[in-house]
Amino acid sequence: MLLSLVLHTYSMRYVLPAAVMMGTAPTYVLAWGAWRLLSAVLPARIYREVDDRLYTIYQSMVLFFFENYTGVQVIIYGDLPKNKENVIYLSNHQCTVDWIIADMLAIRQNALGHVRYVLKDGLKWLPLYGWYFSQHGGVYVKRSAKFNEKEMREKLRAQMKAETPMYLVIFPEGTRYNPEIPKVIADSQSFAEKEGLEILKHVLTPRVKATHVAIDTMKDYLDAVYDVTVAYEGTVDHKGQRKLAPSMTEFLCKECPRVHIFIDRIELKDIPEEQIYMRRWLHERFEIKDNYVRLEIVLPVSDSMEIENGLISPMTFEFM
Repeated sequence: MLLSLVLHTYSMRYVLPAAVMMGTAPTYVLAWGAWRLLSAVLPARIYREVDDRLYTIYQSMVLFFFENYTGVQVIIYGDLPKNKENVIYLSNHQCTVDWIIADMLAIRQNALGHVRYVLKDGLKWLPLYGWYFSQHGGVYVKRSAKFNEKEMREKLRAQMKAETPMYLVIFPEGTRYNPEIPKVIADSQSFAEKEGLEILKHVLTPRVKATHVAIDTMKDYLDAVYDVTVAYEGTVDHKGQRKLAPSMTEFLCKECPRVHIFIDRIELKDIPEEQIYMRRWLHERFEIKDNYVRLEIVLPVSDSMEIENGLISPMTFEFM
């Protein structure tokens, strides 16, 4: 009985962070709404600076739970700069924790408030968050034939005109890789085969439209593109078969012991400008991701790596 109580208590580890994060969300939105009204007559730049600061405060609290509270080891490989930049962040997508991973990297560049997302249109109906993400500079897009290129370009141009710092997160797969929905994976692989592209097993075939529009529209505004691969340890079994990536609840209960993040900083000059060539380039990047996820990026941790608050990194970060 005592063992059952201990196990039950451990499984409820998510209750405290969930209560705090959800409980403070309405207060945050009210504070932001008041600022939005007060800043109506002010330049857009001033509104954005305070909005970014408010976002930083709230998301810092969220990160406290996902990094410090959980004790999950976050292992980072690659060339993440110490200084903030205007970037597009391209990542594979497996679960809702992927959104938090972007925050984990941004805060290490003192750019947490600059994180904005390209999201599928249906998410705009999320209570509180859906509308706010748009007001924070996010872009909602529809898939395939319903994709509105003009609308996305106009939104991004407005952000550039306001000199909005940009840490634009895009998940080019368009939806999550879920091994329990084999039809989505099969359709993705069939499309790749039809187009003469490499068939991917652990990520979905990426869609290029949003990536192309974002890079093409902001090419003179961006410093770089971050190609990010996320692998949650334990999502590939001993037979090489994929399992579900952890949900936010499971992550908060430390059911994922480590998350491996590989970053590749890519100069704009190294990315093809025409969409047909960018599509091939993007697929090649996802071929690399496919291998990283398959191997779970299980690399040895050397003595020279920094270990602080559960984070292990081959690089030295200046915490802001």
